[in-house]
Amino acid sequence: MNTPQWYNIWKSKRQNNQWAKQTVKQLKRVKTKRLACMADQAHQQFFKQHDCLDCANCCSSLPVLLTQKDSQRLAKTLQLKTAEFETLYTTQDEDGDTVLKESPCPFLLQNKHCSIYENRPLACRDFPHTQGFDIVDTLGYQVQNTKHCPASYYILQDLGKQEL
Repeated sequence: MNTPQWYNIWKSKRQNNQWAKQTVKQLKRVKTKRLACMADQAHQQFFKQHDCLDCANCCSSLPVLLTQKDSQRLAKTLQLKTAEFETLYTTQDEDGDTVLKESPCPFLLQNKHCSIYENRPLACRDFPHTQGFDIVDTLGYQVQNTKHCPASYYILQDLGKQEL
Protein backbone atom coordinates (compact mmCIF):
# COMPACT_ATOMS: atom_id res chain seq x y z
CA MET A 1 0.00 0.00 0.00
CA ASN A 2 1.42 3.37 -1.03
CA THR A 3 1.59 6.08 1.58
CA PRO A 4 -0.31 9.18 0.43
CA GLN A 5 1.74 12.30 -0.27
CA TRP A 6 -0.26 14.43 2.20
CA TYR A 7 0.68 11.97 4.95
CA ASN A 8 4.38 12.05 4.05
CA ILE A 9 4.37 15.86 4.03
CA TRP A 10 2.77 15.92 7.48
CA LYS A 11 5.22 13.34 8.79
CA SER A 12 8.21 15.39 7.64
CA LYS A 13 6.87 18.67 9.09
CA ARG A 14 4.94 17.64 12.21
CA GLN A 15 7.70 18.24 14.77
CA ASN A 16 8.13 21.87 13.75
CA ASN A 17 4.83 23.27 14.98
CA GLN A 18 5.68 26.78 16.16
CA TRP A 19 3.16 28.01 13.59
CA ALA A 20 0.50 25.94 15.41
CA LYS A 21 1.16 27.76 18.69
CA GLN A 22 0.73 31.11 16.95
CA THR A 23 -2.41 29.92 15.17
CA VAL A 24 -4.00 28.71 18.43
CA LYS A 25 -3.13 32.05 20.06
CA GLN A 26 -4.94 33.86 17.24
CA LEU A 27 -7.91 31.46 17.26
CA LYS A 28 -8.46 32.01 20.98
CA ARG A 29 -9.50 35.58 20.08
CA VAL A 30 -12.19 34.42 17.63
CA LYS A 31 -15.75 34.32 18.91
CA THR A 32 -16.82 30.81 19.91
CA LYS A 33 -19.66 30.41 17.43
CA ARG A 34 -17.58 31.72 14.52
CA LEU A 35 -14.63 29.48 15.40
CA ALA A 36 -16.91 26.45 15.64
CA CYS A 37 -18.34 27.23 12.20
CA MET A 38 -14.88 27.76 10.68
CA ALA A 39 -13.60 24.54 12.26
CA ASP A 40 -16.61 22.57 11.07
CA GLN A 41 -16.00 23.68 7.48
CA ALA A 42 -12.27 22.90 7.65
CA HIS A 43 -13.01 19.52 9.25
CA GLN A 44 -15.59 18.58 6.59
CA GLN A 45 -13.26 19.66 3.79
CA PHE A 46 -10.33 17.61 5.11
CA PHE A 47 -12.35 14.44 5.63
CA LYS A 48 -13.99 14.74 2.22
CA GLN A 49 -10.55 14.19 0.72
CA HIS A 50 -8.69 12.04 3.27
CA ASP A 51 -9.18 8.76 5.09
CA CYS A 52 -8.06 8.10 8.67
CA LEU A 53 -7.22 4.54 7.67
CA ASP A 54 -4.28 5.91 5.66
CA CYS A 55 -2.76 6.86 9.00
CA ALA A 56 -4.24 5.47 12.24
CA ASN A 57 -1.39 7.20 14.06
CA CYS A 58 -3.72 8.16 16.90
CA CYS A 59 -4.38 4.46 17.53
CA SER A 60 -0.70 3.65 17.59
CA SER A 61 0.72 6.63 19.47
CA LEU A 62 -1.83 8.16 21.84
CA PRO A 63 -3.23 6.76 25.09
CA VAL A 64 -6.97 6.15 24.82
CA LEU A 65 -8.97 7.86 27.56
CA LEU A 66 -11.87 5.74 28.81
CA THR A 67 -15.05 6.75 30.58
CA GLN A 68 -16.77 4.32 32.95
CA LYS A 69 -19.41 3.76 30.25
CA ASP A 70 -16.65 2.95 27.75
CA SER A 71 -15.19 0.35 30.10
CA GLN A 72 -18.62 -1.21 30.67
CA ARG A 73 -19.44 -1.27 26.95
CA LEU A 74 -16.06 -2.74 25.99
CA ALA A 75 -16.26 -5.34 28.75
CA LYS A 76 -19.64 -6.44 27.42
CA THR A 77 -18.29 -6.49 23.85
CA LEU A 78 -15.38 -8.69 24.92
CA GLN A 79 -17.67 -10.82 27.13
CA LEU A 80 -15.81 -9.83 30.29
CA LYS A 81 -16.90 -8.39 33.60
CA THR A 82 -16.10 -4.69 33.88
CA ALA A 83 -13.57 -5.28 36.67
CA GLU A 84 -11.88 -7.99 34.60
CA PHE A 85 -11.71 -5.69 31.55
CA GLU A 86 -10.23 -2.91 33.67
CA THR A 87 -7.60 -5.23 35.17
CA LEU A 88 -6.57 -6.59 31.78
CA TYR A 89 -6.72 -3.44 29.67
CA THR A 90 -6.63 -0.23 31.73
CA THR A 91 -4.37 1.82 33.94
CA GLN A 92 -4.44 5.26 35.56
CA ASP A 93 -2.36 7.98 33.92
CA GLU A 94 -0.50 10.75 35.75
CA ASP A 95 -3.70 12.85 35.85
CA GLY A 96 -5.68 9.99 37.42
CA ASP A 97 -7.64 9.32 34.23
CA THR A 98 -8.41 5.77 33.12
CA VAL A 99 -6.61 4.91 29.89
CA LEU A 100 -5.82 1.79 27.90
CA LYS A 101 -2.51 0.51 29.21
CA GLU A 102 -1.12 -0.54 25.83
CA SER A 103 0.05 1.55 22.95
CA PRO A 104 -0.54 0.87 20.14
CA CYS A 105 -4.14 0.20 21.03
CA PRO A 106 -4.69 -3.53 21.57
CA PHE A 107 -7.77 -3.33 19.35
CA LEU A 108 -5.90 -1.92 16.33
CA LEU A 109 -5.63 -4.49 13.54
CA GLN A 110 -2.71 -4.72 11.10
CA ASN A 111 -4.84 -3.25 8.31
CA LYS A 112 -5.36 -0.14 10.53
CA HIS A 113 -8.99 -1.03 11.20
CA CYS A 114 -10.43 -1.21 14.70
CA SER A 115 -11.62 -4.56 15.98
CA ILE A 116 -14.13 -2.84 18.30
CA TYR A 117 -15.07 0.02 15.97
CA GLU A 118 -18.82 -0.06 16.63
CA ASN A 119 -18.17 0.03 20.38
CA ARG A 120 -15.03 2.17 20.44
CA PRO A 121 -14.47 4.64 23.29
CA LEU A 122 -15.90 8.15 23.15
CA ALA A 123 -12.40 9.63 22.89
CA CYS A 124 -11.86 7.62 19.69
CA ARG A 125 -15.25 8.61 18.29
CA ASP A 126 -14.53 12.31 18.77
CA PHE A 127 -10.85 12.40 17.79
CA PRO A 128 -9.27 14.64 16.48
CA HIS A 129 -11.73 17.02 18.16
CA THR A 130 -11.66 19.44 15.23
CA GLN A 131 -15.34 19.50 14.36
CA GLY A 132 -17.50 22.43 15.39
CA PHE A 133 -17.53 23.23 19.09
CA ASP A 134 -15.15 20.33 19.84
CA ILE A 135 -12.24 22.47 18.68
CA VAL A 136 -13.28 25.29 20.99
CA ASP A 137 -13.06 22.94 23.98
CA THR A 138 -9.79 21.35 22.85
CA LEU A 139 -7.94 24.31 21.36
CA GLY A 140 -5.20 24.01 23.97
CA TYR A 141 -4.55 20.39 22.93
CA GLN A 142 -4.54 21.01 19.19
CA VAL A 143 -0.88 22.09 19.10
CA GLN A 144 0.16 18.73 20.55
CA ASN A 145 -2.36 16.91 18.34
CA THR A 146 -0.63 18.28 15.22
CA LYS A 147 2.33 16.04 16.10
CA HIS A 148 0.13 12.92 16.21
CA CYS A 149 -2.63 13.59 13.71
CA PRO A 150 -2.37 14.91 10.16
CA ALA A 151 -6.04 15.95 10.30
CA SER A 152 -5.34 18.24 13.27
CA TYR A 153 -2.26 19.56 11.47
CA TYR A 154 -4.02 20.39 8.21
CA ILE A 155 -7.24 21.64 9.79
CA LEU A 156 -5.35 23.97 12.13
CA GLN A 157 -3.21 25.09 9.20
CA ASP A 158 -6.37 25.84 7.19
CA LEU A 159 -7.88 27.80 10.08
CA GLY A 160 -4.67 29.82 10.38
CA LYS A 161 -4.94 30.88 6.73
CA GLN A 162 -8.44 32.23 7.15
CA GLU A 163 -9.07 35.88 7.78
CA LEU A 164 -9.68 36.24 11.48
